[in-house]
Amino acid sequence: MATPVVTKTAWKLQEIVAHASNVSSLVLGKASGRLLATGGDDCRVNLWSINKPNCIMSLTGHTSPVESVRLNTPEELIVAGSQSGSIRVWDLEAAKILRTLMGHKANICSLDFHPYGEFVASGSQDTNIKLWDIRRKGCVFRYRGHSQAVRCLRFSPDGKWLASAADDHTVKLWDLTAGKMMSEFPGHTGPVNVVEFHPNEYLLASGSSDRTIRFWDLEKFQVVSCIEGEPGPVRSVLFNPDGCCLYSGCQDSLRVYGWEPERCFDVVLVNWGKVADLAICNDQLIGVAFSQSNVSSYVVDLTRVTRTGTVARDPVQDHRPLAQPPPNPSAPLRRIYERPSTTCSKPQRVKQNSESERRSPSSEDDRDERESRAEIQNAEDYNEIFQPKNSISRTPPRRSEPFPAPPEDGELDAATAKEAAKPSCAMDVQFPVPNLEVLPRPPVVASTPAPKAEPAIIPATRNEPIGLKASDFLPAVKIPQQAELVDEDAMSQIRKGHDTMCVVLTSRHKNLDTVRAVWTTGDIKTSVDSAVAINDLSVVVDLLNIVNQKASLWKLDLCTTVLPQIEKLLQSKYESYVQTGCTSLKLILQRFLPLITDMLAAPPSVGVDISREERLHKCRLCYKQLKSISGLVKSKSGLSGRHGSTFRELHLLMASLD
Repeated sequence: MATPVVTKTAWKLQEIVAHASNVSSLVLGKASGRLLATGGDDCRVNLWSINKPNCIMSLTGHTSPVESVRLNTPEELIVAGSQSGSIRVWDLEAAKILRTLMGHKANICSLDFHPYGEFVASGSQDTNIKLWDIRRKGCVFRYRGHSQAVRCLRFSPDGKWLASAADDHTVKLWDLTAGKMMSEFPGHTGPVNVVEFHPNEYLLASGSSDRTIRFWDLEKFQVVSCIEGEPGPVRSVLFNPDGCCLYSGCQDSLRVYGWEPERCFDVVLVNWGKVADLAICNDQLIGVAFSQSNVSSYVVDLTRVTRTGTVARDPVQDHRPLAQPPPNPSAPLRRIYERPSTTCSKPQRVKQNSESERRSPSSEDDRDERESRAEIQNAEDYNEIFQPKNSISRTPPRRSEPFPAPPEDGELDAATAKEAAKPSCAMDVQFPVPNLEVLPRPPVVASTPAPKAEPAIIPATRNEPIGLKASDFLPAVKIPQQAELVDEDAMSQIRKGHDTMCVVLTSRHKNLDTVRAVWTTGDIKTSVDSAVAINDLSVVVDLLNIVNQKASLWKLDLCTTVLPQIEKLLQSKYESYVQTGCTSLKLILQRFLPLITDMLAAPPSVGVDISREERLHKCRLCYKQLKSISGLVKSKSGLSGRHGSTFRELHLLMASLD
């Protein structure tokens, strides 16, 4: 009789290179356990199908590293928060940007979708929690109470409460209908990394860097039990779907806990390092971990894990799931969540904190479409995962199959071991790096395209000139039944406009020669004055690009000449001009703003000091010009993308002018 093959309880499924740079965040789809989203320092959000090596879709639009990502329950929407404080929501079925939400002043550390309504909660390093209405593209409410970064947010199963965990060692519970804090749970002695609601009862679990897990009763608002002695900081916890136990992703192990009384049912060794997220599907627990640009996924067979009782089973002797013991009738039961059939009611007090939070739903949708793209890298997997949801199916949906478990080491003969070594069974293979830039971009599914208009800001790197038509320099397209163009006519059309362009370039070259002749004398101030006198911003930009490379060239009298030109550059439609203006303004603020403010605040001197009076006059002139520029910088600080981030930085530097 053949010896039965003994399979593993936990095994590594695959390892992929998820981004061109380091991975900074990831999340598993909790409904299917098959969808993985990763955010990276390359400012992209990539979507993957578990156990497949190729990227399904790559979402762009963020201009700083993606710090947090979250999928909604049906896995149709994804939200990502960046290091700059911006939040973007994408519709995965339509493969397009849905909303851009601005309002936080620091990194986005945590996100969560409301289980029923179209709301998103965000926690930031600025200690604020914001509740956003996706439909109206606005902030519904801001919750204040934490004193340090908010690391985790979770909505309750009924959608009425929001739990938050922060670096200030506390867990707070917020009432969404009343718009206020219900309770605070102290007790942890380290930053709290994760919170999780029980799927049925009024119970909350929290995990901390102090290596403890605490269970909180949400009726009495007190601690139920505390589990100590974790092998490392607790970063990921998950209740079993029926609520019988709690899984804790520890360093290289999975631990199964009960809470009344506190006890450990089982410990499963899994070499996943620091696991980042957990999901359960088909009686299997999926865990994912990342290191630098690599993401690894692992599987634990829950039918071989002890989830109740006090004695662990022998996993080789019994492969069947454990039967759950009937509940003790004398044991007091907590309240059960009531799932509403409608969306959650919004707080009565609506507070909008900035102009960016009061924008109308369609004020910047066109710009979001231009700046954000959903690049479908694998059309076949994309259609399999997302598109069938839009069509009517006459047969029951296909249920995902459990991942096959590899056999235990040493249990197979040589032939079977050779077969098991194939990539289809041994998933510990290295997949090639997906080149996100080289892969061809299929057409993006989007709404009705808007008519193409001249951009408000002309990019510095572009494939065609602005204001010039290539057709003016090329022979006309040959139309049938027309006489062919002779060489003279073709050359005359090619040269059309050539003389004008030569005049423009010759004039610019002459102006640069004039400025260069003064520059060689060593008088920087005079060379800048000559460039300004020419009244050609292109010459000023060329000169400033040289001066900006050496900060020691900047003097106070040079600032008085350059600042009016910087104001013009910041209002230019050319991206390169705006970039040069921002760089020069930043250098001036960093080097001379403290001197200017100190000089203006100093008491008048005794006696006559000509040099001091001249310096004071220059400082007053610079202060007046900077005040004029500050209004322009403030108006542009609400922009999204790279320019918005730069203007917000300048606005902070100019705060002392107010």
